[in-house]
Amino acid sequence: MAASVLIADDQASIRSSLSLLVGTTPEFEVTAEAADGTEALSKARTHRPDVVLMDVRMPGVDGIAATRQLMRFSRPPRVLMLTSFDVDDRVLDALEAGASGFLLKDLCSRQLAAALRTVVAGGRVVSPEVLDNLVRRATTTPDRSCGADLQQRLAQLSGSERRVLELIGAGLTNSQIAQRLYLSQASVKTYVSRMLAKLSLDNRTQAAILAYDAGLADTER
Repeated sequence: MAASVLIADDQASIRSSLSLLVGTTPEFEVTAEAADGTEALSKARTHRPDVVLMDVRMPGVDGIAATRQLMRFSRPPRVLMLTSFDVDDRVLDALEAGASGFLLKDLCSRQLAAALRTVVAGGRVVSPEVLDNLVRRATTTPDRSCGADLQQRLAQLSGSERRVLELIGAGLTNSQIAQRLYLSQASVKTYVSRMLAKLSLDNRTQAAILAYDAGLADTER
């Protein structure tokens, strides 16, 4: 009997791609799909999947919050967390929430099948790229001069810009930040642009990494 898989991702194209990959392995079958964490929990209660392929960042209830709730089920499924970035500051949060693995979304059918077999058997799996970055972070000795430079850069930010940086570090979208800070999305976009310019950053991913390195990431979702 094939093991059942639930796919949770807010992008329909990603769900379709993952469904096709799962379908190439006869011992697994996709029994349900969800576009966010809330729907994933509902579908999991109905279908009782063996494994959930869970996107880390989704609107509303994100993948990590959903995983925590899945772990409260009487028979919780195994969860394989998925990310688009090999440097993702939420890896440890995901594993602590109960995920059995952390993978990049650009994996091939062979890699996905191997990961599914591993977690169904009770094991854990982390993408080599993600693992390399975790090890590098854990073994790198902080440079005090770099730390001082980072604090000087952060000192340029206004209170609102710094708060936006903290929430980006926690993985929140502009819409979620707007709700948290009671701002319009246009205002949030302005703060993000100013913050990136002051810190000489190119994108939100770099900002999230900087927030994590500086210990600013707001993990209270």
